[in-house]
Amino acid sequence: MVEALAQAVLCQPARHAIATLDSAWHLGVVDVEGIDEVFRRLPRAFRVLRTLLDPRSEAGVETLVRLILRTLGHRAELQVVIRGVGRVDLLVDGWLIVECDSRQFHSEWEAHVRDRRRDSAALAQGYCTVRLLAADVLSRPDAVRLQLQSILDRGPTVPRSGTSGRGPRVEARGSRLRGH
Repeated sequence: MVEALAQAVLCQPARHAIATLDSAWHLGVVDVEGIDEVFRRLPRAFRVLRTLLDPRSEAGVETLVRLILRTLGHRAELQVVIRGVGRVDLLVDGWLIVECDSRQFHSEWEAHVRDRRRDSAALAQGYCTVRLLAADVLSRPDAVRLQLQSILDRGPTVPRSGTSGRGPRVEARGSRLRGH
């Protein structure tokens, strides 16, 4: 399996190679020693990719979104548990929930109902949720990147629990206030 993964890395764009390795690691196809062995078999130039791996990513699409967010200069935490909401795919800068939805887990009405209830519970606590389609992440990554950039540039607009309910939530990025 290690050799197959090393060959896969050589045949893919870097971001897809990272997604492949994240998935293999998350699924237990390889462990940390196996990942290290993959990189020993690759040319030295590929070693920079090792620092970008995260086995908490439960799907390759989550990895691709995490990498997009990284290029935008934002911090994305994977598989964060939010009380009253449950586990979310990514939490960006502490306020934006990003869910990566695919047909595999969202083909039934019950899944949509559950997700809408979770989104409402998150909004009631001051989190904003964006649901990205896996198909868009895979086939229209530039459009997804622009959408995320636009959302993140606006910043949080809903007061979080325990903050003033007046006007948009103000959160400092650096020393500049946002929303006013």
